[in-house]
Amino acid sequence: MRFALKHILAALVLVVAFAAPASTGPLDDANAAYLRGDYASAFRLFGPVANEGNADAQYALGFMYDHGQGVPQNYAEAAKWWRLAADQGNTFAQYNLGTLYENGEGVPQNKAEALKWYRLAAERGNDGAQFNVGLLYFAGVAVSQDRVEAAKWWRLAADQGHTGAQAYLGLSYATGLGVPQDNIHAYMWLSLAAARGDQDAIINRDRVARKMTPAQIAEAQKLAREWKPASEPPH
Repeated sequence: MRFALKHILAALVLVVAFAAPASTGPLDDANAAYLRGDYASAFRLFGPVANEGNADAQYALGFMYDHGQGVPQNYAEAAKWWRLAADQGNTFAQYNLGTLYENGEGVPQNKAEALKWYRLAAERGNDGAQFNVGLLYFAGVAVSQDRVEAAKWWRLAADQGHTGAQAYLGLSYATGLGVPQDNIHAYMWLSLAAARGDQDAIINRDRVARKMTPAQIAEAQKLAREWKPASEPPH
């Protein structure tokens, strides 16, 4: 499955990464061109900076190849540039390279290679990668099935505010898969995902609520109100 979350995350990253102040150099000029929608100029300006080894520019070129912005869409080229950035520790490039391997886009499909790149990004705090590592452990894909390990990675992502991870962690508590069964924490995490518009989380939260006392629901709601996302680590 090619997760839409990849595109949401990547788009947000580009907005932040490209939000440069007054142009002071080639990378800033490229950022400014991208932000005004001049993709052809942005692509041309990113090229020399990327070839000099700048990981941010390499990531940007990969993104533009992946989306066909200023250049024909080409997953193989996206993989090439993301690999260069990933090798320098860019967690967003590591995460996106993992998605290409998971889906066989521009590279041979290889779930183990996908897990490798996801894990590298996850260990440095990338919440999308943490979520995907959890999915692979839960399903036993490219790794032995381990529901406890899955819940651990979902908790890390959920603590940062990742909606999918909050929903899956809530289901883990509801079913007792990977964590002790706990309706209060199930309701809490599902409520947080529901508040972000996850329709399945709304349905599942209401199912859990039917098994709870009013006092338990009140406690879960209090936990949800008091929850605050963990500070996002550097990438």
